[in-house]
Amino acid sequence: MLSERASTYDGVGVTLTQQVGSAGFRGYERSVFLGHGSSRWDFASTEILRWGVKTRSGFSVESGEASGAGLGHPVVAGDRYWLVAHLGPLRIHEPVQVIAVVDEPDRKGFAYGTLEGHPVRGEEAFLVDRRTDGSVWLTIRSLTRPSTGLWGAAYPLALLAQRLYRRRYFRSLSERNS
Repeated sequence: MLSERASTYDGVGVTLTQQVGSAGFRGYERSVFLGHGSSRWDFASTEILRWGVKTRSGFSVESGEASGAGLGHPVVAGDRYWLVAHLGPLRIHEPVQVIAVVDEPDRKGFAYGTLEGHPVRGEEAFLVDRRTDGSVWLTIRSLTRPSTGLWGAAYPLALLAQRLYRRRYFRSLSERNS
């Protein structure tokens, strides 16, 4: 049960700050231009708060004890989910807890942290910003370190998968994919 799984790292919420460096973790931050104007903002800001960055990138989202998950359901702070990576015939279930939802007029997004049984330990944030010039940007921030047990041995493969999925995340909310 997801409710019985503990967090796998300290420093919950660090990816929502401007600093993603933390001792023992591999930090990542990148922002990509998604487009310009109100229709681009409406699309990206709606999708980010309904798991679109994940589901449009090859994941499914399954509820644990969550209030709702998956296609069209909102991201809810405090809820726990199974993020299911679809890699060919493989299905890798990643237990996470949403630690925060950002729902501001010009900034939308969420961050989740890993729970016991996840292939890595750490946190990931997905933030969509509308800047004063009307441009829309997606920022991804993460802190990652090896998990324990067999997943720890597979950490180099997890890093490769992260790179693949990050490219998909950035494409998922771009103009050509709306």
